[in-house]
Order: sequence, then structure tokens, then C-alpha cells
Amino acid sequence: MVVCGLACWRCRWLLPLLLGLAIIMGIIALAGRGWLESESAPYVQQASLWESCTRGEEDLNWSCESLMDYGWGRAAAATYLVGFVILVICFALAVIAFSIEILRFNFVRGIGGLLFVVAAFQIIGLVIYPVKFTEEIPLTGDNMFSWAYGFGWASTVVVIGCAFFFCCLPNWEDEVLGNIKPTYYYSSPERAPYLN
Repeated sequence: MVVCGLACWRCRWLLPLLLGLAIIMGIIALAGRGWLESESAPYVQQASLWESCTRGEEDLNWSCESLMDYGWGRAAAATYLVGFVILVICFALAVIAFSIEILRFNFVRGIGGLLFVVAAFQIIGLVIYPVKFTEEIPLTGDNMFSWAYGFGWASTVVVIGCAFFFCCLPNWEDEVLGNIKPTYYYSSPERAPYLN
């Protein structure tokens, strides 16, 4: 009986899989129009990372203005996008690292360090956006930061978790490579008399 724990070689694809999930959530955040939305009907305000749109209560057409006209809008988009690009690079490096038989543990720790850089860039973008948006864009009605903004934070949280695991993985080098024998624990000596 062999249990596949977190540091098991057969489970090595869990971390790249989580990075892939973070990439998917990052794509949703980058493409989604739900960074800010009206909280209740009538829905007169919505915004993405790239633009802010409003409409009248009876109007069906949205009137949009680009957030790239603002310095803070460019800064928020650039920092989140730079973090996302580094995340994609880390995903590719993780797939390469876990595909080769002789795993380079210093290489894995470097991926963890890059993931902390990704998290820093994404957090900067995710903090700049709501602070400056509420200061400089006139809001209509009750609004909330919505699902696409939430996907941005979810991606960042997954990246932080993966960064810790990538940095700590070299501490379990023998377990990951299968260089140690499993230890079995028995509840009483009567069940295993041959161990005496």
C-alpha cells in the first residue's frame, strides 16, 4: 500500500495543474467586463480592466471610455499583465521541470521565486484599480467590484500558494524522487511480532 502525498513523484503534476488553473482565472480577469458593476437594477455601470461603461436607466446602449487614458489605468493594466505574462512563463518552466527525469531542485525553487514576483505585480494592479477608479471615475448608483475582479484575486491567491510549495519542494527531495523507503507504523506489537 503506497499513499500518494503532496511530495510524491507521481503527484508532481499537481503544481503545474494549479498554475494552469491560475492562468485560466487570469484570462477571465483580463477579458471579463465584471471588474465593477451596478449592484442592483437598473444596471447602469460596468467596467473592465480596460474601460468603464455607463448607460441611462432607459437606454440600452453602453457609453464606454477607455481607462488607458488615465495613468493609473495604464499602471493597473500593465502590472497585472506583466504578472500574467511571467505566470505563463512559470507554467512553461514548471512543465519542463517536472517532465525531465532528473529534477533540478534549484530550478524549482527559482520558479517559486518568480511566482512571488507574479503575485507582487498582480497585487499592485489589483490594489491600484479600485482605489483610483473610485477616486477618479464618477459612479452612478450602488456599485460593487464583481466576478472578474474576484477571478483576478483568486488567480493571485493560487499563485501565492504555488510559490510557497515550489520554494519548499526541495526540502522533500528524497520523497519526491522516491529515494526513501516508506515507513509503516503499527498500533501494537501483537499485530507485528516480527518487528521485535
